[in-house]
Amino acid sequence: MILEMKVPSPGESITEVEIAEWLVEDGDYVEKDQAIAEVDSDKATLELPAEQSGIITLKAEVGDAVAVGEVVCLIDTDAPKPDGASAGADSTAGSGDEGAGNKAEKDLAKDQEKAPSNNDAKASQPAQAKETYASGVASPAAKKILNEKGIDASSVKGTGKDGRITKDDAVKAVPSMGSPSGASRGETRSKLSMLRRKVAERLVSVKNETAMLTTFNEVDMSPIFELRSKYKEDFKSKHGVGLGFMSFFTLAVVRALKQFPAVNSMIDGKEMISYDFCDISIAVSGPKGLMVPVIRNAENLSFRGVESEVKRLAIRAREGEITVDEMTGGTFTITNGGVFGSMLSTPIINPPQSAILGMHNIVERPIVRDGAIAIAPIMYVALSYDHRIIDGKESVGFLVAIKEALENPVELLMDGNEQRALEL
Repeated sequence: MILEMKVPSPGESITEVEIAEWLVEDGDYVEKDQAIAEVDSDKATLELPAEQSGIITLKAEVGDAVAVGEVVCLIDTDAPKPDGASAGADSTAGSGDEGAGNKAEKDLAKDQEKAPSNNDAKASQPAQAKETYASGVASPAAKKILNEKGIDASSVKGTGKDGRITKDDAVKAVPSMGSPSGASRGETRSKLSMLRRKVAERLVSVKNETAMLTTFNEVDMSPIFELRSKYKEDFKSKHGVGLGFMSFFTLAVVRALKQFPAVNSMIDGKEMISYDFCDISIAVSGPKGLMVPVIRNAENLSFRGVESEVKRLAIRAREGEITVDEMTGGTFTITNGGVFGSMLSTPIINPPQSAILGMHNIVERPIVRDGAIAIAPIMYVALSYDHRIIDGKESVGFLVAIKEALENPVELLMDGNEQRALEL
């Protein structure tokens, strides 16, 4: 039986995917549930598993855009599995005497190609000599000038007889701008994945369609450093996850969103939609680029709950297992450029959301504390927001609320009881 494999729907509103890579070759024997291709949608890269075992026939090329429901390959489920062949093995390899005969014929053909007849060799000698003379050879005078200029003769097109480089050619030759003689100046072109193209379109649309502004502040991370140093071993031992910065920032964001609900809102045509829940998107670097999975109902999570969810989503994103549903529906985004060493940035809003918080690296800097100069671990934070629905007062107040919570976490995030908040 010939099974037609069609592109499954990777998620609501997605009508088309792109073949990013075939993991098998045409004619291979594949096993049921074996990953046979990677397909890009505008939201994620997903693996396509074989629906049955058999010999596969590919019906789409890498880079093809195919509609959901379109046939991309055929699987002959009646075809026997080749003896000693594993899934994805080269099905074109012969077996037994026939395979040995084919190999012998191919080897003989190669030997004949490598050993031309005497007549062929003799006939080729004059042509080879002429080619050497005409392959960009510089006259003695031209060669001297090119050496003085530091120009490789192979980069100069000769105008003399049979392409010989003349003195005039050498005088007129100009070295490549900004490139030393002999340096490689190659270039490669590769097609952007559907995911990357969609990200590009969304980023440009955000810049063009929103009134985006960014406000900044700084946070003294000393209290969080002290809490993590004090409890990180017990926290990890009891809960199986580390006590990182994301739980503090996520809970600080939840608190600030409750104080400034406009930041937890979106524009839909002529209406503003405000949410009474906090679905926090977190930017994660995956193998196919930046992905933004969502922590659902973060307002109901503890420090342990946030850290567990961050770890789960990060692992799924990095292993390419994240689903479209896990990356849609966020109401606010947190991005951490500090893990790559960023000191300060203006993060771009994740549409259709109206604001995004940017975390950055932590650096010891001099600050004034109690009227004296002190050294403290400082992080610059940035809030980019859509000025169409979020006013300056709200944006600044929101970021100040974040700063206050992070600089006084025991009182504002732990209700004065750090051990109970950490469930220790």
